[in-house]
Amino acid sequence: MSVLQNVEKLNKAILEGRALEAFEEMYADNVVMQENNNPPVVGKAANREREREFFGNITAFHGAEVKNVATGDNLSMVEWTMDYEHKEWGHVKSHQVTVQEWENDKIVREHFFYGS
Repeated sequence: MSVLQNVEKLNKAILEGRALEAFEEMYADNVVMQENNNPPVVGKAANREREREFFGNITAFHGAEVKNVATGDNLSMVEWTMDYEHKEWGHVKSHQVTVQEWENDKIVREHFFYGS
């Protein structure tokens, strides 16, 4: 599939509440994920735990929207807005850009950029 087709498939799964299922299918075993300037988390097992913890702490989901998508050679960028309730953080309205690097139809690096 093309990068655009992969991104559309991933975004659809996230919007349908199937983010963890999409993670299993669309992320490489050696994936590196990073939030802002925090240290990167390396490997699918460590990132799976991080993702499960995040989604496990969401108590209410009010919506998400893909604002923009850009793709290039093995690269995608997605601009998101999200609105949810989190056990520890309270009500969160976020605006973020996610940059993804792809190899063989899998994400090998994902970097989230957002403000507070």
